[in-house]
Amino acid sequence: MSAPAMPDPAPDESRPQRVLFRPSAAALNWVITIGFLSLGYAIYLRYLVIEQTQIGLACDAGLKTWQCLSRTVVSALFENEVFGWVSLGAAALTLIRPGLPLFTVGVAASAFGVVLHNAGLSGLAAALLIMSFARPVVDQS
Repeated sequence: MSAPAMPDPAPDESRPQRVLFRPSAAALNWVITIGFLSLGYAIYLRYLVIEQTQIGLACDAGLKTWQCLSRTVVSALFENEVFGWVSLGAAALTLIRPGLPLFTVGVAASAFGVVLHNAGLSGLAAALLIMSFARPVVDQS
């Protein structure tokens, strides 16, 4: 003997279907490109501008080039953990209200933060950005 077949429950038409935050393939291509460019530029700044002894000595001696300016600005930003806090702020806002521009800012700032010694805050931000894919998109109307 087999068990009696259970009727399929009627779909609840009164509740609207929740649409999750899923950027299109073309949008994700741009996000990935911006993320990798940020990561590459952060690696360039760290290993070829900030940590190079010759550039550091020349900049400390008074050389006025774009590399010295970049070195000074980026050093001040990562010493105050700006990259980590910006990535965490963008990721938290993306988690609250998912959107592609904030997601992209969070990815770029996380890439900078992980490379430029703000790994704790930037790693947390990256985890929040991943969690934002499980959030529903807020209706704009």
